[in-house]
Amino acid sequence: MLNEQLYLAETQNKGRGVFTKTAIKAETVIESSPVIVMSGDDRKLLDKTLLHDYIFEWQPDGAQMCCMALGWLPLYNHSYVSNCEYFMDYDTETMYIQTVRDIAPGEELTINYNGDWNNTEKVWFDVAD
Repeated sequence: MLNEQLYLAETQNKGRGVFTKTAIKAETVIESSPVIVMSGDDRKLLDKTLLHDYIFEWQPDGAQMCCMALGWLPLYNHSYVSNCEYFMDYDTETMYIQTVRDIAPGEELTINYNGDWNNTEKVWFDVAD
């Protein structure tokens, strides 16, 4: 499901991002997408490519797999206090994005790459080597 309210635009520091043309109420599902599930061995290979930045961990029952979400899901930028949250449905191999608060027109839609919308644990690109 691609939402006609959404559009892609360049951000100042993060490349492309997902924005909204109109106001969106809290707890609204704004995008739903199938995923391509890959093995842990595939993940090791993907980590050596640019796709590393766009895949999600996929861990049903603790399995160490990954997935590539289709649609615009891989283009939502990270925020430690995001305005959206993502959810995984392992049974249907889909993901969806839902707002956690009211969103203003023109606002960038963000997710927290840690999984929880307000998790402040440093993500991989903010951790010093």
